[in-house]
Amino acid sequence: MADIISHSFDRRGEDARSGSDDGDLPEIRYELIELLFFAYRDFVGEADSVLAEFGFWRAHHRVVHFVDRNPGIRVAELLAILKITKQSLGRVLKELVDKDFIEQRRGPSDKRQRLLYTTDKGRALAQRLAEIQSQRIAKALSDLGPDGAEIARRFLSDLVDPDERAEVARLTARRRGS
Repeated sequence: MADIISHSFDRRGEDARSGSDDGDLPEIRYELIELLFFAYRDFVGEADSVLAEFGFWRAHHRVVHFVDRNPGIRVAELLAILKITKQSLGRVLKELVDKDFIEQRRGPSDKRQRLLYTTDKGRALAQRLAEIQSQRIAKALSDLGPDGAEIARRFLSDLVDPDERAEVARLTARRRGS
């Protein structure tokens, strides 16, 4: 799999190193782009159904996920992770707080800080959504063999902007409560 991903092919599937210079994106890359679209659609689709039960959407999912994974996260940190405006987060966060999925606490040393935590209800939702998506990932990885998870992790990491990779690696390596 790693060889296919890193190897360049032209639109006809021929080795790009053979001198093809037609400027078109190699067909295998088109296929991977489309597969990413379809994989994302299905990866979030089941979670979307659960979120709809609460009147929530994907933005709510992302907030609940990252707050649950990073208890006590500052609003500013969450904004940086999600790369959304304060106004966009404000609407979603208000709904999550009003419906008792997230709680805000003042910072211990700086009372202006707002630290975010999932409530029991929020943790249960985050766990339910993670379980759905985890099962889909486990099924997909099961056919890839012993190195499949590492290849998939490396592939997805390499899709992240190079300037963001270290921070993303730090965030994804964290464990709840640590």
